[in-house]
Amino acid sequence: MHFSARWLRHSFVLLIAPLLLASCGPASKPLPRDQQPLVIGHAGSGFFAPINPFNPLPPSSFASLKKALARGADGVEVDVQLSQDSVLMLYHDQTLESMTNGKGCVYELPSAEIQKLEYRGGWFYDLWHEERPITLQHLLDTLSKRPTLPYLHFDLHETNVCNAEQPLAKAPALARALGRLLKQYNWPPDRLLVLTINQSSLTALRQALPGIPLGLEITDDFDNQLQAAKAEKVQAIIVRKDLITPERTAQAHAAGLQVVTFGGRASGTVQRLIDCRPDAIEVDNVPTMLSLLGR
Repeated sequence: MHFSARWLRHSFVLLIAPLLLASCGPASKPLPRDQQPLVIGHAGSGFFAPINPFNPLPPSSFASLKKALARGADGVEVDVQLSQDSVLMLYHDQTLESMTNGKGCVYELPSAEIQKLEYRGGWFYDLWHEERPITLQHLLDTLSKRPTLPYLHFDLHETNVCNAEQPLAKAPALARALGRLLKQYNWPPDRLLVLTINQSSLTALRQALPGIPLGLEITDDFDNQLQAAKAEKVQAIIVRKDLITPERTAQAHAAGLQVVTFGGRASGTVQRLIDCRPDAIEVDNVPTMLSLLGR
């Protein structure tokens, strides 16, 4: 018997709706608007997820980014890599086979070939989208037409795992390509943040992106990496959700650093991140965060 994709989608909605409703709880008293963190869609609408909320859209795909902004996010975080022909591509994972019907790495293929690939999240998720990787320029062209420009966090995925001997060889070229592209757009610097996990990349980023805020990602050993961020005089730190605390936010603020954290899908987790008082949360669940903020 043949079942259409539309029938399967409608059946799923009927089955899952009670679970989605059951997950909703009473909202806490929200912070005053001038004390609220920015709501930044993490890779757009987050990652593939069956519930809370259901998300079939690939991270950093065009549909995922548009959906986060349509839901009311202040901005989006996007994952940026460099193609073989020096075009900035939006793609999250290290290898193409993990999320597309391609093979290898973004760094090893021309942009035209990458844009022909189809995202693959599993047969069920793929019933709901027909997404392909896009260029960063395509995103900027689209968003620049909006009456209010959104906040943009560029998460630079500089490591090329297909080049085991020199995995960061193209990091300076990525910085230069981003600098050239951003010069084409009149984006306010205070609505931009360029993120890296590699302290060694900061010199090239400063040269390529003068006046644009830079952030250093902290994934472990908070105290030592906070000292590194202070020494490097970046504008922000990006802290993993399980490392962030109110005390650590206060430490960073005392050092003149903005604080960004990322993750959070369940309402309890999102509320905990809000309670840590960061300046922005790259959140996996935009509707829940907006609800908790009373927006």
